[in-house]
Amino acid sequence: MGKIKLYTLFMLVMLISAMMAACSSDANMGEEAADQAEISGGDLVIDVQADPQTLDPHLGNDHQTLNVGRTIYDTLVYTDQELTMHMGLAESFEPIDDTTWEVKVREDVTFHDDSKLNGEVIKANIERLLDPAIASPVAFLFDMITNVEVIDEYTVQIETEFPFAPLPVHFAHPGGHIISAEAITADYAAMDEGEEPGSVINSNPVGSGYFKFEDRVHGQSVRVVKNEEYWGEAAKVDSITFKVVPEDLTRVAELETNTAQIIGHLNPSDVTRIEQTEGVKVAKEDSVSLAYLGFNNTKEPFDNELVRQAISMAIDKEQIIDGIMDGAALPAKGPLAPPVFGYSDEVEGLPYNVDQAKELLTEAGYEGGFDTTIWTDDARIRIDVAEYLQSQLAEIGIRADIRAMEYGAFLDSITNAEHDMMIGAWGTVTADADYGLYPMFHSSNFGMTGNRTFYANDEVDELLVLGRQETDEGERLNIYKRAQEIIIEEAPLVPLYHTEHLAGLRDEVEGFWIHPSSLYYLRDVTIQ
Repeated sequence: MGKIKLYTLFMLVMLISAMMAACSSDANMGEEAADQAEISGGDLVIDVQADPQTLDPHLGNDHQTLNVGRTIYDTLVYTDQELTMHMGLAESFEPIDDTTWEVKVREDVTFHDDSKLNGEVIKANIERLLDPAIASPVAFLFDMITNVEVIDEYTVQIETEFPFAPLPVHFAHPGGHIISAEAITADYAAMDEGEEPGSVINSNPVGSGYFKFEDRVHGQSVRVVKNEEYWGEAAKVDSITFKVVPEDLTRVAELETNTAQIIGHLNPSDVTRIEQTEGVKVAKEDSVSLAYLGFNNTKEPFDNELVRQAISMAIDKEQIIDGIMDGAALPAKGPLAPPVFGYSDEVEGLPYNVDQAKELLTEAGYEGGFDTTIWTDDARIRIDVAEYLQSQLAEIGIRADIRAMEYGAFLDSITNAEHDMMIGAWGTVTADADYGLYPMFHSSNFGMTGNRTFYANDEVDELLVLGRQETDEGERLNIYKRAQEIIIEEAPLVPLYHTEHLAGLRDEVEGFWIHPSSLYYLRDVTIQ
């Protein structure tokens, strides 16, 4: 019947529609309910590499914090798999003039504590992000904001110090997660009593997201449950448990035995095993992330540009891609991945040249090499990379020990500049060069914010500020090209590769995808 023209059936349908309407409606509703029951519900377990640093989105910028936070909180806007921006809590986000943006927020949003979203809530969140007493590591995303004015109950105007075209997409970053104003007030009250910033929010995070915080066992798990009153499209599963399983192969085994339905940070060397195992599969996504070997530019001998250049030229990145990453990455010429605005094909990295590397070491006064340490977290892929780098550096006389540690301890150590060299990573979540360069290389962002090489260059600082202020896209591209050329030449870090994001899934899991920034999208996940 699908090929019969609709108009030939019209009169017949009209004659019988009155008799059949109720029956067909009831039948369709029954079928839809059955289909929905088949794909909805269930308790999802995701094995993750490490515990979140915090559940306060204004105080963390690590992968686990951002991933868990995406389920609890909403942002004003968000970007999809193609990095296209969409409205979230905001109904509109429009420029009024060069330095003023007007945001109209939804009128139907309720937080998990039953408080309402309005303009005052947005103002409270932005002001908290910028409060020096909070010392937010993601404040750099919004530090061009000079004033937030509530125009009416659901309208705010955001004023910036200078024209800043990427401002809306900065609010798509999880640092822009919107917290209940009542939770913010309670957190400030606790600070007045001597508690640390975030103590209340970290222990009881309150957002408006499609899941609600249920419980946490530090070092073991975080559990969120479905928000039945969510203002948008509801989540499909009943709960998600983010289970901390640091060991790669243990995560793989738990996937194979259905102890976990999703595993994160899948090692490329385990992809073939999963693809050849019945009942499981691999999710892949090209990334806007960078893996790098970072130097502590404040320590000898890494305060010497020639030493840094020598190490950069001693590393064959293609061997990392083919031998360790099993082809699941692109060699990095510079700090920006190809999908990021500001990336340039004309920017060339330092070449692989062992002889020239030795000459540079001799010129720097280290003809016999030196002893040092490569710091890394204890993920197998990072240790594999560190061991490869160790062998490469030995060819130019550098004797490097490897110090591997639990992820949280590693993050604390490199934030506090305790390392010599370290294996690091950065995801350009906004897909704009400002986020890919400003936090990593501007001298105002040492430590947790992103500049964990402790690199400082006045010209780079000036260029990165100009890039933020320039409104002409062509000129912005020129500014970022020049900044990258200087950064590559001075080599505060060695760009290694832009990884392909990998996760393991049970076959019965559908609706899961990885954002190019590496974060997971979990609202539409179902367990068949």
